[in-house]
Amino acid sequence: MADLHGRDFLSISDLSSDELTHILELTKTLKAERGQMRWRTALSGKTLAMLFMKPSTRTRVSFDVAMYELGGHSITLSPSETQLSRGETVSDTGQVLSRFVSCIMARVTSHDILVDLAQHSSVPVINGLSDLEHPCQAVTDMFTIWERKGTLKGLRIAFVGDANNVADSLMLASLALGADFSIATPKGYEPRPEILREGTGMAEKTGSSLITTDDPIEAVKDADAIYTDVWVSMGHEDEAKERARVFYPKYQVNIDLLRTASAEAIVLHCQPWHIGLEITEDVAYGPRCVAFDQAENRMHAQKAILLSLIG
Repeated sequence: MADLHGRDFLSISDLSSDELTHILELTKTLKAERGQMRWRTALSGKTLAMLFMKPSTRTRVSFDVAMYELGGHSITLSPSETQLSRGETVSDTGQVLSRFVSCIMARVTSHDILVDLAQHSSVPVINGLSDLEHPCQAVTDMFTIWERKGTLKGLRIAFVGDANNVADSLMLASLALGADFSIATPKGYEPRPEILREGTGMAEKTGSSLITTDDPIEAVKDADAIYTDVWVSMGHEDEAKERARVFYPKYQVNIDLLRTASAEAIVLHCQPWHIGLEITEDVAYGPRCVAFDQAENRMHAQKAILLSLIG
């Protein structure tokens, strides 16, 4: 059994393949046994501080309910409600919060804030989304695919759109768990070089393949799972018109693109989505899209993460 107690979770690369597998297996158990007595006090006496510098629905509610159903407690904070709004440093905030709580989950504008928080906190810090990665989402995504397909090893997972924080974490998680990964982005919107280097290293260890291309058809061909996300991430709203011009319609996940994938391919999206842009309505609300399963699975996966770090 993986020993993750007391660890931070800022990036998918913080966990080994075996540790990721442990979290997926625990997620499966927790989902199957939701409401059973043995989990109702698993985090009794533990408190999670949730710091949100960006809007959130799924992350906020799923972590809140996860703590409640495990017998713990959560506190939601925004910068305007804390001394951060008056100039207190992130490092001081980390030191103070960690004197009160068992764990800190933060959704931040810059990954550097998370790193600073973790360096000065005496309790685990979880990345609830940064500009570089969204590791809790990737754990959920891999669980959702595994739940539907029964395996991850040897599957082909394709991402179409902007190489954003979701794509980066998905790439690393897929390759770490033995799935092949392909990503199609417009030129100028490719994955960061450091993520590609890290992904290539993981692929060499697990025997997976990594394909980067500007051709969605190439990326999606024979894929078992197709993933897309918004073309304009939080903080890039001023680029919306330009991005729509660059991405539409080539990088839209629609019925025609779906036909090039495996006949049993599923479609994933972390939501909220922009129907008619990165995904069409008939695909989003069609029988092969598992986005609402993903949303539910955030809670189960985050229970597993919390139990592993502070249980």
